[in-house]
Amino acid sequence: MANINSKGIEKNTFDAIVIGSGISGGWAAKELCDHGLKTLVLERGKNVVHLKDYPTATKNPWDFPHRTYEPLAVTKENPIVSRCYAFSETSQHFFVKDKEHPYVQDKHFDWIRGYQVGGKSLLWARQTQRWSKYDFEGPGRDGFAVDWPIRYQDIAPWYSHVERFAGIAGNKDGLETLPDGEFLPAWEMNEVEKVMSKRINAHYKDRNVIIGRCAHLTKPNEIHQQQGRGQCQARSLCERGCPFGGYFSSNSSTIPWAEKTGNLTLRPDSVVHSIIYDQKKGKATGVRVIDAHTKEATQYYAKIIFVNAATMNTNLVLLNSTSSRFPNGLGNDNGLLGKFIAFHNYRGTLTASMDGYLDSYYYGRRPTAIMMPNFRNVYKQEMDFLRGYMTFYSVMRAGWGHSTDGPQIGSGYKEAVSEAGPWGVYMQMQGETIPKETNHVSLSKDEKDAWGIPLLKTSVAYDDNDLKSMKDFMAQGAEMLNIAGCKNIHTHDTNQAPGLDIHEMGGVRMGKDPKTSLLNKWNQMHACPNVFVTDGSCMVSTSTQNPSLTFMAITARAANHAVEELKKGNIG
Repeated sequence: MANINSKGIEKNTFDAIVIGSGISGGWAAKELCDHGLKTLVLERGKNVVHLKDYPTATKNPWDFPHRTYEPLAVTKENPIVSRCYAFSETSQHFFVKDKEHPYVQDKHFDWIRGYQVGGKSLLWARQTQRWSKYDFEGPGRDGFAVDWPIRYQDIAPWYSHVERFAGIAGNKDGLETLPDGEFLPAWEMNEVEKVMSKRINAHYKDRNVIIGRCAHLTKPNEIHQQQGRGQCQARSLCERGCPFGGYFSSNSSTIPWAEKTGNLTLRPDSVVHSIIYDQKKGKATGVRVIDAHTKEATQYYAKIIFVNAATMNTNLVLLNSTSSRFPNGLGNDNGLLGKFIAFHNYRGTLTASMDGYLDSYYYGRRPTAIMMPNFRNVYKQEMDFLRGYMTFYSVMRAGWGHSTDGPQIGSGYKEAVSEAGPWGVYMQMQGETIPKETNHVSLSKDEKDAWGIPLLKTSVAYDDNDLKSMKDFMAQGAEMLNIAGCKNIHTHDTNQAPGLDIHEMGGVRMGKDPKTSLLNKWNQMHACPNVFVTDGSCMVSTSTQNPSLTFMAITARAANHAVEELKKGNIG
């Protein structure tokens, strides 16, 4: 880190520094700025301003050179990121390119990244479910990880806090396995989905099929209008950036809100090298940053630091933050930093068809599916595998121009493809994986990136528990589809690598005991309390629910605690 240009300590000093501007970083910035803290947000990627920097948001398919599809050359150059469902000619500018940001795979791991202001909040699938008390109690009860230092009642008020601001569509379903939230009107099932859900719900006492909950404004409230956001148009073009602000992102919501306070300084193109630890003061004092373009090194200082670079990069930054006090990474007295990485198991899927209902159709492209909360090992251990899986399914009609039987030519073919086709069903699992010490990340000892930072090494894999869970899902899924009246039911193992779920968690887990965890119940590092970690890396376990809503709630809770502790003089 030679040629450091500090530009004057006073000029580069803030109350708080937030590393990362994605879903959790945006929330940290909003909360800290709302409470009057002068806050610096560091983002390693380019600036993306809501509305202004969505170049493809309103384009038609024929406006793209390859009609939205990536040419083979691009796919070959990007074998990892091109596997992502949202990567296409319409959205490639929001994705990291494989060659530009390499990493070392000891085991195959698809690391999907979006380096820009807003991060992957521009690209996420926007599904938002609260965890239940059983999700927080599970690790401690079953002994497969350290006990969570918090429970549902600790986080419930913060779920409400972020739901009201972000805007979550859903129904009050009254399920103890999936608590209700502060909801906007829910999206509606189509006729066939209603029929299927009614049949499944009637057959099983422990299974509940409901409409999905998602971060889309079905009916904006005043707080959303104050953000300048409008109603979701059900276009399903979300990964391009939404010109209506119809779905929640840092770009459309938390970052502009923080900017309006006058307390935010946003610095894009800032690659964080490491966190500075002052042994005499016994705390972190700042952050080392490398300009993404000039490679110039600068130091910024603050009383509190929030690390929200997304799971893998947060682990990388902390592992690279070495000092005489912490030779193995910041706060890493127990040697557990980078370990117990977990993710969601998406490998099991099913397809089927549904006869009839050809006089029924639907409008728009609904941004959520039908879902069923986990029903395995909820109250006690009862299967030959740990934990369980959430189930999602959707039912759609083949569109105009669909494939048909018979000759693909002539007036008969033209007439056949001019009408909507039959109903097709797609079902998938979202399985909880068990955190293991052998699933870990570390720093390469001999390979560095373009900014002189060690490359991240990933060693993450499935285990026998994941295969047992997947097989159970396939069997139960086929049974449920059969009961629902489906035909031509087929199961599939996608064999996709960990990482493609884009739900990686862990490595800097919370806990009650500094010997077995890195963070306390307020997301402060046990060994360095003025550093907070509130993105996916803080998670003890994954549950079966989508994680982003929990990241938001944990971040808001921690940020407000940080403000209180700062006022009391306990940190900073």
